[in-house]
Amino acid sequence: QVQLVESGGGLVQAGGSLRLSCAASGSFRSFNAMGWHRQAPDKQREVVARIGSGGETTYADSVKGRFTISRDNAKNTVYLQMNSLKPEDTAVYYCFSDFILYSYSHSLSWGQGTQVTVSS
Repeated sequence: QVQLVESGGGLVQAGGSLRLSCAASGSFRSFNAMGWHRQAPDKQREVVARIGSGGETTYADSVKGRFTISRDNAKNTVYLQMNSLKPEDTAVYYCFSDFILYSYSHSLSWGQGTQVTVSS
């Protein structure tokens, strides 16, 4: 069983910064892509950022230049540094990871979500 635990959400004023962390635990061989989705009230969930096993990154257009995703494979952790936050960034942020299990099968797992609220 694999698990993702997020931390770092909270309330911040517009223009401020937050850093989200997502730590993976459990029994797995390694993991491929990791990333973050978000879901705002009455909106569809959207991909915010993704980082591949080789460190390649992709971002939603709405966060390019403001958010930075990174990963520490030794700590099994992915981070999302969010700068210049805007009220429209308010959402629940979910971490995801494509785990490679010891059986070499894949397991796509999600964290429980962490609330980010940006006040104007």
